[in-house]
Amino acid sequence: MKKKQAVNELLEWAKYILGGIMVAFIFNNTVIVNANVISGSMESTIMTDSRVIGSRLTYAVSEPERFDIIVFKFPDDESKEPYVKRIIGLPNEKVEIIDGKVYINDSSVPLDDSFINERTTGNYGPFFVPDDSYFVLGDNRNHSFDSKDWMNKYVSKEKILGKVVIEYFPEFKLLH
Repeated sequence: MKKKQAVNELLEWAKYILGGIMVAFIFNNTVIVNANVISGSMESTIMTDSRVIGSRLTYAVSEPERFDIIVFKFPDDESKEPYVKRIIGLPNEKVEIIDGKVYINDSSVPLDDSFINERTTGNYGPFFVPDDSYFVLGDNRNHSFDSKDWMNKYVSKEKILGKVVIEYFPEFKLLH
């Protein structure tokens, strides 16, 4: 009788553990995306070796916006770990970097990117962002491998995995 009780208790525990694993798997593949920032390209907003969580649901109800920090599949090699960068250029926009300043659609006023520590050196572009695609840059512009450098310059909306909302390691902070 005791052996049967022990087996029944083990089966009950197994159901709860497997159920928890299934819920976590489904949650991680439909609601959130977890990413490791493996380079210094987003410093000082997100430091090297930080872990972040992105919301997979954000762009199901709204469109990506300029300055959103996103997790996405790398356009030149989707088998690599997901990348984390900031959206700078929106669909159908012209993006140019002149003397380290970003200009959108031939504006005479550079983009307000006061969140970066160091301007890009050099000139890049013009880049013409296609429909349903985005031009992204790292916040640490001179040490970021991003849209200005890639063979496939743009991140298509379907390759965006989520909007970064939280850094949880090594410190906890909300990101906008």
